[in-house]
Amino acid sequence: MPRRAAVSKTPSAEAKRETRARKAAVKANAKVDELDEPTGLTSDESSSSELSDASDFEPDGDEFGPEGEDDEAISVVSVSSDNDEPPRKRQRASASKVQAKGQAKRSSNKASAKSEPMDEAERRFMKADKQRGTADPGAVAIRIVDGKRVTELNEELSDDDDVDLDDFQEVVGRIYPAPKTGRVPAGRISRNTLLFLKALMNPVNNDRDWFRSHEPAFRQAEKEYRDFVDVLQERMSEVDEEVPVLPAKDVCHRIYRDVRFSSDKTPYKCNFAFTTSRGGRKGIWAKYHLYIEPGYSLMACGLWQPDKVLLQRLRNRILGNPGPGAFRDAISRPQFVALFGAAEPGENGRRQNVFGHDDELKTAPKGIDKTHPQIDLLRLRTIAVVKHFTDEEVLDPGFRNKLADVVSVMAPFVHMLNDYIAPL
Repeated sequence: MPRRAAVSKTPSAEAKRETRARKAAVKANAKVDELDEPTGLTSDESSSSELSDASDFEPDGDEFGPEGEDDEAISVVSVSSDNDEPPRKRQRASASKVQAKGQAKRSSNKASAKSEPMDEAERRFMKADKQRGTADPGAVAIRIVDGKRVTELNEELSDDDDVDLDDFQEVVGRIYPAPKTGRVPAGRISRNTLLFLKALMNPVNNDRDWFRSHEPAFRQAEKEYRDFVDVLQERMSEVDEEVPVLPAKDVCHRIYRDVRFSSDKTPYKCNFAFTTSRGGRKGIWAKYHLYIEPGYSLMACGLWQPDKVLLQRLRNRILGNPGPGAFRDAISRPQFVALFGAAEPGENGRRQNVFGHDDELKTAPKGIDKTHPQIDLLRLRTIAVVKHFTDEEVLDPGFRNKLADVVSVMAPFVHMLNDYIAPL
């Protein structure tokens, strides 16, 4: 019997081309189907790596007020035709630096989109926002100044409100521009900065969505404060040679709160602050602390709640060598008393000089007689003095010079504490 020839099961090149052609046809049909039935993704999903970071912006349903259609540029996302299926990815418009919120769906016809009237749902949305006022996060009051629309934070809005949207896209957020007026030179604090901090004091505004919407105003205020700190450190070093001049970023506190172990989950502080000492912002040395908050600004110096080891060292120095003399001399100087009060406990526990802090002991420390002649100093746990300033003083062009004058009065007290802290 003749042997049968072996038949190869490997497809030929022609068969491979036919297979690839069939797969390409299937993919083409699938793309046509996707145009008829949207998936919830934007059409320009992979067009630019610049857009990929927008997916972390996921605001809640109704946080922007009726001004949502009045700002500069917008961020857009696609929306599904099925209300039960939310968008799976959000993307930022390529030229946008803003995030804004809107509810109306836009047509792919750009000409008709600009002239299309509001539907009934959008009217209800805007009416509800007007009734709520500006309490919702991101909602801001707008006023007319010199013919221009300006927010309560002095953020000037553009007159170009038209936005071209692709198929199945909507406005989701807005970033308001930084204020263009009210700017001040380095070494001053502007009213814009106080307005921003005051807005953050509203609990409704103190969340991440509102903060993102007004981040340009924050960055401007932060830079202004750091420039002020740079100038202030130069003046402080003139009156206290122990204070080094350091980069502002190393001595300024961040605005973000550490909420890990706090019952208050508010994400942002409502103040700008900086701390410095002979060793910088951290360490055991007595410190200077500047705190700017609308209605409650202050300059403080000393030791705030030192640890047990350091506090015991201070008490030992008062009881032994060098004794209480240098301490009492420092807090009894005429200039010191004029700023911070008499060098003795105030009536009914009133705060005065270094006395009257909330953590002060009610009785004597362990092992100390209640009738000890230095008991008023030994009861102290926080050893610090504070000078408060009004908003008008903070905004004054000479505020840095006033702070330098206060530091010159504080310096001998700070040096005395450092001498007590330093090991023998």
